[in-house]
Amino acid sequence: MRRREVVFDGLRFPEGCRWHDGRLWFSDMHTGTLYSANPDTADLRIEFTVDARLSGIDWLPDGTLVVSSMLDRKVLRRRPGGEVEIHADLSAATPYPINDLIVDRSGRIIVGGFGYDLYGGGEKQPGPLIGVGADGTVDVLADDLDFPNGMVLLSDGTLVVAETWGAQLRAYDIAETGALENGRIWAALPEGSTPDGICSDAEDAVWVSSIVNGRFLRVREGGEVLDSVELEGRLAVDCILGGADGRTLLMSTANSFQPDETEVREGRIERLRLSA
Repeated sequence: MRRREVVFDGLRFPEGCRWHDGRLWFSDMHTGTLYSANPDTADLRIEFTVDARLSGIDWLPDGTLVVSSMLDRKVLRRRPGGEVEIHADLSAATPYPINDLIVDRSGRIIVGGFGYDLYGGGEKQPGPLIGVGADGTVDVLADDLDFPNGMVLLSDGTLVVAETWGAQLRAYDIAETGALENGRIWAALPEGSTPDGICSDAEDAVWVSSIVNGRFLRVREGGEVLDSVELEGRLAVDCILGGADGRTLLMSTANSFQPDETEVREGRIERLRLSA
């Protein structure tokens, strides 16, 4: 029988999980802190803390770390010396919070936006995907997603995006110009699914964090569910595959996504060893 193990706790809302240079990286959204960690040695390192609400993280081709600052709609970058500064201002592209981000093969940053005031109880509206070019140019690449959230690039360069309230994963081809083309449903998820963070494995199957119903799903293109992990009463926030062989599922979980309800610090990083 498979057993989940809690490797870090006392967090508020761990999000933006990546595996980079042999370490787990994530943002604790409601504290403005970005961490890196070694799950095997319980080494948890604060990379930086800012007065902002952080979400998605990735690296530019030159190794520069970039992270989304949600409420002021900016992408931040950390210089080699450690200074954190504004990389791009997306506030003209959307009046609502931004969320996850990913860097594509050309070095363009793609950032998702809520599309409405989730935290204030606003009426649901479609959300955008926003591109940030190497020259700092900001463009809206798509504007009709049902709360775009986690993103992953498959081995052939296909972009897959979670639509949280749409219960589906959408896919795009990325043109040489950076435009998103051939938008399509990559996988319709089981009824009640609320996909948040996603990651892919060596077979280009996608692990999905179904946040509200507390479930991690492994699905293939077309929607077939290959595996699942049930949390029983916790939110499934994000996930990434890590470890020396990429066979450890690292899962971020929490008690709530509302900032005032995460002050109890019940956020965790958990892990599950997958069979070969």
